[in-house]
Amino acid sequence: MGAAAGIAGATLAWRRFALHEPDTQDLWQHHFSTPAGAPLAMADLKGRPLLINFWATWCPPCVEEMPLLSRFYTQVKDNGWQMLGLAIDQADLVQRFLTRTPVSYPIAMAGPAGVELTKKLGNAAGGLPFTVVFDRKGDIRHRKLGQLKPEDLADWLR
Repeated sequence: MGAAAGIAGATLAWRRFALHEPDTQDLWQHHFSTPAGAPLAMADLKGRPLLINFWATWCPPCVEEMPLLSRFYTQVKDNGWQMLGLAIDQADLVQRFLTRTPVSYPIAMAGPAGVELTKKLGNAAGGLPFTVVFDRKGDIRHRKLGQLKPEDLADWLR
């Protein structure tokens, strides 16, 4: 019984540390660039459901979930959903990666500063991958630290 209480306490502490209360105010003011250098304003993405996935080329779980995300975006984009992959990486590495592993959704460069943005969105640990789903008003509806599963995406559509 003591071990179970210890595990439950550790799990609760980890959840509190890993995912804390988000602050979305700053997000909609951000401007990013695509790996090719084209501008992308976050304010332009407000008003429709939006999934943002923070990832990096050096993050194995990030890379593993990209085909799942690409299929998901292909399924939902005609229903008003938007999606953005924000790379915590260098543009040249992302360009090379996307040449070998293209995705159906837009990618932009958050760079190392993207870790701080994930923290503002509730990812206190700053770990990757980190995914956040916003509603039409720009409020967070779902978020997950760690690799996505098909069930996560299915649940978020409901």
